[in-house]
Amino acid sequence: MKTLVVAATKAELAFFYQHFNLPEGDFIEARNFDLLITGVGMVATAYSLGRYLKSSKYNLVLNVGIAGSFDRSVALGSLLNITEDIFAELGAENGDQFLTITDLGFGENHFYSKSNIRIDLPVAKSVTVNCVSGNQKSIDALVKRLNPVTESMEGAAVFYACKQEHIDCLQVRSISNYVEPRNKDKWKIGLAIKNLNDWAIAFIGDMN
Repeated sequence: MKTLVVAATKAELAFFYQHFNLPEGDFIEARNFDLLITGVGMVATAYSLGRYLKSSKYNLVLNVGIAGSFDRSVALGSLLNITEDIFAELGAENGDQFLTITDLGFGENHFYSKSNIRIDLPVAKSVTVNCVSGNQKSIDALVKRLNPVTESMEGAAVFYACKQEHIDCLQVRSISNYVEPRNKDKWKIGLAIKNLNDWAIAFIGDMN
């Protein structure tokens, strides 16, 4: 049984590729782990996982990537263990009220990590979105409704797929920016990626 490391983009795992001398590619089979680059967003993530999780050779899926933080007490570059993740936009509007897909009776929108492996990182709740937040009115509404710490475009899709296939899963996010009206000058993507890769390399190395 192996670990499947999952990320949306190669850039988020650039140093990981280098450290383990991995070839170019979106799906790479190594001796002690496999690596899957899904593409950005929950649709691409769900499709990619659907292709590879059916092999039944994985006992753990590790989803890693950068994320934005709603909580400004979390320093940029910090790593968080995302233990719950929510499809924030999956549902229906009823005037000013938002009805989740769970409220509508058509499925689940709230998912959790599942693993016996303990990782020494602060835990946090995240939301998964199709549209990254950059408007203060929508940010305030999202915080009021769900009170997340972070947002990404893939996390809940990974948790969903793993739940369907009964595979343990973990999600670790490195904070590259605060969720606010879009201002790329304030982002710390390089720092977030470096810290994420250092952690992922150590995590996989410890499992070997």
